[in-house]
Amino acid sequence: MARIKIDIPVSFSFSCEIPVRITDINYGGHVGNDTVLTIIHEARMQFLGNSNYTEMNFAGAGLIMADAGIEFKSELFYGDVVRVFVTAGEVSKIGFDLYYKLEKLVDDKKVLVAVAKTGMICYDYSKKKIIPVPDKAREILNR
Repeated sequence: MARIKIDIPVSFSFSCEIPVRITDINYGGHVGNDTVLTIIHEARMQFLGNSNYTEMNFAGAGLIMADAGIEFKSELFYGDVVRVFVTAGEVSKIGFDLYYKLEKLVDDKKVLVAVAKTGMICYDYSKKKIIPVPDKAREILNR
């Protein structure tokens, strides 16, 4: 069976720390796979917020996630703090890729938790249609 393989960039333009909450823990005693996507969402919001944007106002465009891929590498537990690195990849006329690298510290060593990619599409919610990536948005994507 073929597995998802995400080739992440060498360098990242942004990072943030996100603590694992007790509500993130599933019946297996670790962070659930659905919660990893939630952590990625929070990191994306902080990435955008770092440039004073949101998913509803990305230089005048809204954003919709068109696809997502995650490679799980190790477990997260209650009390862990995840450092999430975010950077933009390929930018097209209507969208762009965001890449994520999630790490935690264990005994002062970095442990890779997951790598991920989301495909984001620019969208006009009032007109219910896909629109081009605004020029001002391209500036932060190309950092």
